[in-house]
Amino acid sequence: MGTRISLLTGDDYEMQILNKVSRSFALTIPQLPKKLSRTVTNAYLLCRIVDTIEDEPGLSLDQKRVFFHDFVDVVHQKLPAKQFADGLYPLLSERTLPAERELIHHTPAVIRTFSSFSNKQQAAIRRCVDKMSSGMLRFQETRNSHGLETIAHMSKYCYYVAGVVGEMLTDLFCDYSETIAENRKKLFPLGASFGQGLQMTNILKDLWEDKARGACWLPRDVFRKVGFDLNCLVAGDYQAKFGEGLAVLIGITRGHLTNGLTYTLLIPKSETGIRRFCLWAIGMAIFTLRNIDKTRNFTNGGDVKISRRTARAIMMMSNAALKSNFSLKVLFKMATHGLTPTTSLT
Repeated sequence: MGTRISLLTGDDYEMQILNKVSRSFALTIPQLPKKLSRTVTNAYLLCRIVDTIEDEPGLSLDQKRVFFHDFVDVVHQKLPAKQFADGLYPLLSERTLPAERELIHHTPAVIRTFSSFSNKQQAAIRRCVDKMSSGMLRFQETRNSHGLETIAHMSKYCYYVAGVVGEMLTDLFCDYSETIAENRKKLFPLGASFGQGLQMTNILKDLWEDKARGACWLPRDVFRKVGFDLNCLVAGDYQAKFGEGLAVLIGITRGHLTNGLTYTLLIPKSETGIRRFCLWAIGMAIFTLRNIDKTRNFTNGGDVKISRRTARAIMMMSNAALKSNFSLKVLFKMATHGLTPTTSLT
């Protein structure tokens, strides 16, 4: 396999590895215009490298601190990518996915593609990697299996993990289109909120998998207010009060995804690829939330994951309404009907 991969061009390799590390982004990113698709694929893979450092259970906090700083130096061209990869790759355990280990090994190839981008594109991606790395490190220093202290802490974590990605995408979209750039002031905060909505959806879906590896990103104050102590959270021992806390978070997440729709409607109707990219992500998140809302006693992410049939329906309906803001609003209203109402965003 290694020989065959080494013979691929940079773009071919990156699309191949994207399919291995993220099925959802492997669907949505190719919908973007070709110039953007190449850049966003590379940016996603760079962010995935940061994620891999965060998630690797075999690394000590001190080791993670070193590799976060080293990778920032790599994207700032202060450290050779091969030196970073050669240091991290041997330390990755079997609990890191084979595709992620492969990605770390091929960091130099990903960086070569990154280096081919314009100065503005590189700057946008660097800002994202800088903020993501420093933010993840901050939360790794206080990580535990009993949750974050407050919803404000959860919001901050989601910003570092995904809100910064929304900001980066906004910068890349604005660099791509002068028409989109006219709405940058509106798009920038909405993009961060959009990213947070997607991340909160993932946190809720993956809460049991995260807990199994010693992490919990749920806010203790939200559950405390409804009478549930996250210290008592045990898979298979569902309590109604825990479901009430989930409902609050579902409502907050719904609000962020509503901002995601507002973001999408600000994209010119002629930019069908960017609209598809956004709408498919929103739709998949909304229907995942619906599954969580209906099955609050779920015990693993597979219980609430949307089916391929649902995913195809989301794509088909989104594509049919792509150029009609009115139709998209109606579809969103229908998709969120019966879902826990939006609560205040924090």
